[in-house]
Amino acid sequence: MINTIKQALENSFSYADYRKKVTSLIAEGKSTGHEQSADLLHYSELNETRMHRLDKTIEVTPEVNAKLENLDKKYIWLVLSEGWCGDAAQIVPVIHKMAEVSDKVELKIALRDDNDALMQHFLTNGGKAIPKLILLDAETLEVVADWGPRPAGAKQLILDYKAAHGIVDETAKIELQKWYLHDKGISIQNEIVELHEQVLS
Repeated sequence: MINTIKQALENSFSYADYRKKVTSLIAEGKSTGHEQSADLLHYSELNETRMHRLDKTIEVTPEVNAKLENLDKKYIWLVLSEGWCGDAAQIVPVIHKMAEVSDKVELKIALRDDNDALMQHFLTNGGKAIPKLILLDAETLEVVADWGPRPAGAKQLILDYKAAHGIVDETAKIELQKWYLHDKGISIQNEIVELHEQVLS
């Protein structure tokens, strides 16, 4: 696993470079990932708008800020993502803002399809659900925890919708985006900080 992690880190992007990569591909009529389709391009364009908005509006809460400033040692937050993923568009900007407030956190973003060997270690119910945040000890690259692809409230919304309707359709996706909008990144912040607290306890 350590070699897989090293390889993913070598292939990874800073948040700024990840945003540039997605933007430049959209300009070429493409999305990130090994598959290309009109739908994936459309989702990438939608997500671009969402990420622009979140970059301007997301704020780290004072409680989370304080906890991040008091981390015991340095960590790498390695996120598996793709530009077309609606959940990633809502979550990755929040993770970026969190990483910015702590000098003990370095954020790296790796594309899922380019790092399949690593993705295989972090499947959700057998699927390659993203985004997936992998918390690494910066010194040893040991995996100390992982999180994703959704905060608990968003996960429950989709489970409830699927139970009621049998599928996850466009209506479900709209409801999910509304949930993220209303939550303002608070659940994501709290759950990731709780992960760190569990590691220390």
